[in-house]
Amino acid sequence: MAEGYPTSFWISQAINGLVLGGVYALVALGYTLVYGILF
Repeated sequence: MAEGYPTSFWISQAINGLVLGGVYALVALGYTLVYGILF
């Protein structure tokens, strides 16, 4: 890892990544449900 970043920075980045991934998963799931019902 690069020097100069505290551990809390990496922890917050990891949490942000997980949250963003969860949002993408929910959106994809929503599209799948909608199109599954329509077609």
